[in-house]
Amino acid sequence: MILKRLGIIGGLGPMATAYFMELIIRMTDAKTDQEHLEMVILNRPSIPDRTSYILDHTKESPLAPLIKGGKDLIDMGADIIAIPCVTAHFYFDELQQELSVPVIHLIREIGHLLQKEKIARVGILATDGTIQSRLFQSELKKLGISYVIPNEDSQRMLMDIIYNHIKAGKTIPTKDIQRIIKELTDQGAMRIILGCTELSLLKREHGRSPLYIDALEVLAALSVTQCDAPLTKDIARFFVEHGGSKVI
Repeated sequence: MILKRLGIIGGLGPMATAYFMELIIRMTDAKTDQEHLEMVILNRPSIPDRTSYILDHTKESPLAPLIKGGKDLIDMGADIIAIPCVTAHFYFDELQQELSVPVIHLIREIGHLLQKEKIARVGILATDGTIQSRLFQSELKKLGISYVIPNEDSQRMLMDIIYNHIKAGKTIPTKDIQRIIKELTDQGAMRIILGCTELSLLKREHGRSPLYIDALEVLAALSVTQCDAPLTKDIARFFVEHGGSKVI
């Protein structure tokens, strides 16, 4: 079988992109090099910060560089495009309109997973840009899923963790994250969406938990299956058990 070639608009941030590629390789049921996906990766950390523009339109917009990145990937043979940055999905409609190949809509797919698992209430951990643009909230509302977000102090703490620890390559402050998560579960959150791809590194450093819906893991699984490659049995089983028929 000839697999589709995956294009990745990366560098948003760089560590999350590197981990995303690792996830794809680990999730693919391949016994030889030749059975793995071909990936074309643009590591472009020069793309303007997505949150900065969403919060202040006088800042430089990342839309044109994102479109340029997608077109560059298509020129290099990409059949499908993934963006391991949740906040970048704010620009999804304009980006897809300009590109001639499908772009995976991560936020929509997470909503379908939660709906299939019959999750009534979730907590959202994400950047200020993602929260204020209501990317997750709008999608969840369509599906009848309620949500909770951190209070102002906790959201400031979360942004500090994302920008001044994870993006800066420093150790993740576990106690601070645990405090924020407890705040959300105390309000009835049945699952916690790790709605910033940088936060996926939390699981890598501190272990898996059934509490988390990891955006980067969902995107990696979708990338494997939409490029026509099989998932490993344990990953396929996980998504079946969690209502992920749309993923596999």
